[in-house]
Amino acid sequence: MTITNTGAAAVNGWTVKFSFPGDQQITSAWIGTATRSGKAVTATNAPYDAAIPAGGSTSLGFHGTFTSSDAAPTAFTLNGAACT
Repeated sequence: MTITNTGAAAVNGWTVKFSFPGDQQITSAWIGTATRSGKAVTATNAPYDAAIPAGGSTSLGFHGTFTSSDAAPTAFTLNGAACT
């Protein structure tokens, strides 16, 4: 997943939240952490990847599994603000 800062100020420390609509499970993550509780997923920065400059971006990767539904999430937030 790519996180792009479209704002005018740097982001220092980030948390992305979204919900899996299917039965996906996270098995591992890199360049940060990704955890799931119920359908809710919380992804946070690694210590070395906390800053996203204005107009810049960073990435978070994770592996997952699913049994019957791999539907894509439709709504994301970055530090509590809705993403576009």
